[in-house]
Amino acid sequence: MANSARRIDDPLWKSILEQTFSHFLKFIFPDAEDVFDLSKPFDYLDKEFESLFPPKPNGKGLRYVDKLVKVFLKNGAEQFVLCHVEVQSSKGKGDLAERMFRYFYKISDRYKVPITAIAILADSNKNYRPKLYVQEFMGTSLRYSFNSYKVIDQDESTLRSNANPFAVVVLTALLAILHRNVTDEELKEMKHDLYDEMMKRKMDKKTRQGIYDFLAYYVSFQNSENFYNFEKEVETKLGRSNIMGTREYLLDKATKQGLEKGKQEERAKAEAEKLAERRETAREMKKDRLPIEQIAKFTKLSIEEIEKLK
Repeated sequence: MANSARRIDDPLWKSILEQTFSHFLKFIFPDAEDVFDLSKPFDYLDKEFESLFPPKPNGKGLRYVDKLVKVFLKNGAEQFVLCHVEVQSSKGKGDLAERMFRYFYKISDRYKVPITAIAILADSNKNYRPKLYVQEFMGTSLRYSFNSYKVIDQDESTLRSNANPFAVVVLTALLAILHRNVTDEELKEMKHDLYDEMMKRKMDKKTRQGIYDFLAYYVSFQNSENFYNFEKEVETKLGRSNIMGTREYLLDKATKQGLEKGKQEERAKAEAEKLAERRETAREMKKDRLPIEQIAKFTKLSIEEIEKLK
């Protein structure tokens, strides 16, 4: 069965970039560990970015996934760069280079700091590869170039041999482009393959959970029952190993094992924090106008609870 209507969830790039940002920097820039102070926390300036570039009213027009991140340098000072990242999985209006320039000059004017900009192009158009904006008039000219990373240009075997966890993210996007017309059963096998690739790499639990969510949700099944089958099969895999996997497995394991006496308050606090995080995730997904049913599946919140969130 053809899958022309299969959905690609671009907004997931926003969360995966945040959950894997140090790996992303090392993936894009080979000398990242020498340039950036990765021991310092990143500052994600999403609200500041939206104040500079407000979304179009009523959500009309194309939407893009943008991340503006403050990253400190390894120079012993408080200097930092703003690393602007834009992800685009469709050509859109073909105005990416111009928009990247507008982002550059507004961000530069606002913060007065160096900027490095990266455009991740996750579209399937091999001829669309913007990386330069030029403006000329009456002897005055401007030339703005930026980093451009084209997913479809990447070699699958090279990604599989790359130990960087972010390679799994790119591999997920690449396979989504190369295999757009697979059946649900074939898609499930692809997700298992990506899951196995993820488990080969060393990363912390938060990063692993983020990558799992990305590979699980980035390309949707046409029949939602197949998604539940996939997760059940992953749980079966986990039952034969001690490797951390989906949050459902971890929560179930924690429930069965229980917590030692005297730590009930800590458990309640942790659960409350997790619930608050899930609600915040749901709010962000509502802003991106994702279907309520999909938000419920992703966050494990009820539809009624999600509808009440403001």
